[in-house]
Amino acid sequence: MQSTAQPSATIDPAEVAKFEAMAADWWNPDGKFKPLHMMNPVRLDYITRQIAAEFGRELGGERPFEGLRLLDIGCGGGLLCEPMARLGATVVGADAAERNIPVAQVHAVQSDLVIDYRHTTAEALAAAGESFDVVLNMEVVEHVADPLAYLTACHDLLKPGGLHICSTINRNPKSFAMAIVGAEVIMRWLPRGTHDWKKFITPDELFDLMRRAGLDPVDRKGFVFNPVSWQWRISDRDMSVNYVTAAVRR
Repeated sequence: MQSTAQPSATIDPAEVAKFEAMAADWWNPDGKFKPLHMMNPVRLDYITRQIAAEFGRELGGERPFEGLRLLDIGCGGGLLCEPMARLGATVVGADAAERNIPVAQVHAVQSDLVIDYRHTTAEALAAAGESFDVVLNMEVVEHVADPLAYLTACHDLLKPGGLHICSTINRNPKSFAMAIVGAEVIMRWLPRGTHDWKKFITPDELFDLMRRAGLDPVDRKGFVFNPVSWQWRISDRDMSVNYVTAAVRR
């Protein structure tokens, strides 16, 4: 395991500790990360379409992302890294929670995939001069101590013309009811305290932070959960709780 983690102004040690405690459960579809497993199909749909559009790739091919270098920052157990590797991308998965990395590495070996997993931070990767065509930043920005500094590091990791995809949770009464009361208290999908509502970011706030970090926002969509069909869908309008954005480094 490669470890280059350094003390960082954007890392919140309490947030890292939460995910370290849940590390072994990453690949259990009925475990603590059940919400991500349920959401993964719509996340992948959005990500693959954005990458294909930005880099002129045809998704019908066997390895459409061949030649693209991709970073999944806050990779957890590798739920996004593995499908990106199967699509042909050269994948680096990075996480500040050290215990996540062996879990991801073992599962990649079991899946016969080559993925470069590292215990490190966005800032350390940027300081080392790493660069990527795509940076995935999914459900992470609401857990960092300094969102602007973190997004600036993500910008610095992108090659000119590179694509940044970021998902997070809106901040409003509905998101408190759904993401905290619903997911943590009623459904018990996540341990209590996983999210701090005060750290949630509205879409307009996130776009402003991205622009200040040097990124050019180009798209945003909602991820909407249907409690009747028990499925997620992508919405052009409803960003009231979960949402995703795309931005580029010009």
